[in-house]
Amino acid sequence: MADKFDPYREALIMETNTIWPDEYANMPAAEKRRVETALHAEPEACAHLEYVRVHTGFCRQITVTAADLERLGASV
Repeated sequence: MADKFDPYREALIMETNTIWPDEYANMPAAEKRRVETALHAEPEACAHLEYVRVHTGFCRQITVTAADLERLGASV
C-alpha cells in the first residue's frame, strides 16, 4: 500500500530503498542509478512511495513504475 508524501517522516529518513520490478531487469546499471537518484531527490513526485519504520527512524522505499520512468525520460 503506497503512502502519501509526509514531510514529518521525510525529516526522519535514515535509509532509502528502491524496488525494481522484474520487467526492468535488463536496464543498464548506470541508468538505474540515475533513475534512483532522481526518484529519491523528489519523493513527492513518485507514483509508489512507502515509509517503512526502522529502529532509528524511517526507510523511504520507492517502487519504480512505468509512470516514473516516463516522467524521468529513462531509456528502458
